[in-house]
Amino acid sequence: MVGRDAVLDELADALDGPPGSAGRAALITGNRGIGKTVVLNEAEALARERGWLVLSETATDGLVDRITADGLPELADLLRQSPASRPRVRGISLPGGLGGVDLDLPQEQGPGGLRRQLNAITDLLDEHDTGIMITIDEVHARGARDDVAQLAAVVQHAFREDRPVAFAAAGLPAAVQDLLTADVSTFLRRARRFVLEPLSPVAAEEALRVPIIEAGRQVGPDEVARMAEATYGYPYLVQVVGDRAWRQDPSSEAITADHVARGIDDAVREAGFALHEPAVNDLSDTDRKFLAAMAVDTTGESAISDIEARLDRDHGYVSRYRSRLIVAGVVEPSRRGYLRFTIPYLAEFLRARVDYL
Repeated sequence: MVGRDAVLDELADALDGPPGSAGRAALITGNRGIGKTVVLNEAEALARERGWLVLSETATDGLVDRITADGLPELADLLRQSPASRPRVRGISLPGGLGGVDLDLPQEQGPGGLRRQLNAITDLLDEHDTGIMITIDEVHARGARDDVAQLAAVVQHAFREDRPVAFAAAGLPAAVQDLLTADVSTFLRRARRFVLEPLSPVAAEEALRVPIIEAGRQVGPDEVARMAEATYGYPYLVQVVGDRAWRQDPSSEAITADHVARGIDDAVREAGFALHEPAVNDLSDTDRKFLAAMAVDTTGESAISDIEARLDRDHGYVSRYRSRLIVAGVVEPSRRGYLRFTIPYLAEFLRARVDYL
């Protein structure tokens, strides 16, 4: 969570404030590997620490039905249980006296059932000065757009009625913007937007150095700086580079330059399977050909005119796929007439994998 203190502080303040506080509706955006899901998880932990119930979901087809058929009924069952018999696996800490309650939850599906269920639960929680946080990951998924809009409409009603509800969602920036420009609830458009940027070199170095020192090993400033540089400030790569450098020789008192070099190589290979391959697999064959035309360049950016020539397509055709890939969070404009990959080492991955080219 290095470098994310300001985001978490604002989310915590919103939970501590009254209904309607800025931050109780939050959209967390950023590129792949930037730590959106981790921040979402930490937001859930902040809510649980304050005795809030947490409903955690992913934006896939059937979202609203899952919430009404499983998510909210499970939380209602938890509230009905006495504190002595309530399982602790959810990590939920409820205020004293809340448990073993008589809660009549409507057994209905769809948006209407969702609103009535949420009202029933929040009526009870409000009496005990607590609430419910609903979190949705991958909110950019096209297949669940209608469900996300229905959920947003129900949560918006809860906000209007000053119910103890918090809502946080995470997704890719351009895809979330595409969602917000569609015909969805104004509630989402007015949500507090947190755009996660890559960590600064100082923050990345801290995230690498502190765990190593606290675990009893040594690492020099040059080695830390080299690891941080290789991560491009992406929290996912910070974790993997640090882990792989550590594992080169766990019995050594210090992490050496050789450990760092081999660790970076291992981390880049792992990112290929965990980060690059899933991102590319989600794309069409034409999208991949577009990326292959970009991967030829080794300067860090590609001219749109060069992509048009390599694909032998006109500007209109290339522009359509350019827009698709920006929404997918794989490329972004670097300057007028140029594109670059959003994910570090993706170009190298594509050049090494002829099956994608």
